[in-house]
Amino acid sequence: MPAMMKAAAYLEPNRIEIVAKPIPDVGPTDALMRITTTTICGTDVHILSGEYPVARGLTVGHEPVGTIEKLGNAVSGYHEGQRVIAGAICPNFNTYPAMDGVPSQDGTYLIASGLCGCHGYKATAGWRFGNMIDGTQAEYVLVPDAQANLAPIPDGLTDEQVLMCPDIMSTGFAGAENANIRIGDFVVIFAQGPIGLCATAGARLKGASTIVAVDGNDERLAVAQDLGADVTLNFRTCDVVDEVMRLTGGRGADSAIEALGTQLTFEQGLRVLKPGGTLSSLGVYSSDLIIPLGAFAAGLGDHKINTALCPGGKERMRRLMSVLASGRLDLARLVTHERTLDDIVAAYELFAGQQDGVLKIAIKPS
Repeated sequence: MPAMMKAAAYLEPNRIEIVAKPIPDVGPTDALMRITTTTICGTDVHILSGEYPVARGLTVGHEPVGTIEKLGNAVSGYHEGQRVIAGAICPNFNTYPAMDGVPSQDGTYLIASGLCGCHGYKATAGWRFGNMIDGTQAEYVLVPDAQANLAPIPDGLTDEQVLMCPDIMSTGFAGAENANIRIGDFVVIFAQGPIGLCATAGARLKGASTIVAVDGNDERLAVAQDLGADVTLNFRTCDVVDEVMRLTGGRGADSAIEALGTQLTFEQGLRVLKPGGTLSSLGVYSSDLIIPLGAFAAGLGDHKINTALCPGGKERMRRLMSVLASGRLDLARLVTHERTLDDIVAAYELFAGQQDGVLKIAIKPS
């Protein structure tokens, strides 16, 4: 009998449960990580609801913090027992997309007919954990291409401090990087969930002089202010577009970051822009988007729309952890709750329902 582990598996829409699975075998280029902390992402909620299809029985989750349990014989420079993270995106850096500068799209995995209602290739091929292969809401996870993806955790950083690095921090920072922010820019960030909050922090680090955070939750807006927002707007009590135009004297924002994934926030992100401004889109959309004629200036406004999938790989993770180790940013404050893996179903209800002021939940296997 193979050794077994607990794992949170997607069984059908609106049903994720703890099941028993064999602990994975380690191939030459793999590493087996014993999970000490993971978390639930908004994308996991899309999976749970059936909006983003994955194979039935797949272990979900893509944000691993843990220790190396076993190394493949082709992996060097690491040791068993070492504290590490791996990015949600696990590139091997050998494919055409990676060599063309987009390692988040590393590899193209043929989709089984009907898996996502399409045929051919899935664009988000670099996202493997909890998407193409078993993920991190388990006692163990197999890290593919470990040489390219294992990142040692600096001494002195806790699991909670680095928990945002594999996805949330990397994605939020990518939103700021894709927004073409220059020193002195006026930036509007729509939605202050964990990714939007990291985008706010990233915009501050990129040199924006005025950051406007938009959300409908005053508690999240208060956290945004602590992370660098100069102005907070509750969309329930004001017209965000009108207020941005007032604040800029009618000039419009240099850039906007959309971190929710809805038609409304996407459209408002366009409407607040100056001519030549950039919309950086981070949201995961579950239906077709419409680009309104006026908001897009009939295609004549020199606008730029950039999208991003969370950058991965050990160098990206090293850079993010170096920001945390420097003391310039503390993201442990985003971890508002802790639950065990056995309580994962209730944790999903808490997170998806945005109950009790939740931002992120630290999931501990034991």
